[in-house]
Amino acid sequence: MNQEPESRLEVSISAEVEAGQYANFASVWHTQDGFVLDFAVITRPPGLADDPSSGEQYLSVPTRIVSRIRIPPAQVFELMKALEQQLSAYESETGQKV
Repeated sequence: MNQEPESRLEVSISAEVEAGQYANFASVWHTQDGFVLDFAVITRPPGLADDPSSGEQYLSVPTRIVSRIRIPPAQVFELMKALEQQLSAYESETGQKV
C-alpha cells in the first residue's frame, strides 16, 4: 500500500522579525475573505476627550498598530486550538490561571 509521506513545515524567521513586537492590545475583526488580527501598543496614558458630534466626553486610549495579521477562515480554528494548548501548558507550568 502506497502511503503519502508525512508533511512537515520547515519554518524559518528573518533576524528582523525574530525579536518580535511588543503589544499590549489586540483587536480581531473579519471580512468576507478572512480574519484580521491587529496587535497594538498603547502610546501614551489615556485621557478625556470630547466627541465632536455629541459633545460627550469619553476616555481616549491612543494606540499604534505594530502588526496586522490576516488569516483565512479555516485557519482560525487551528489558531484557537493552538492558543488553548499553549494556555493550558502555561497554566500547568506556572500555576497561574489567566
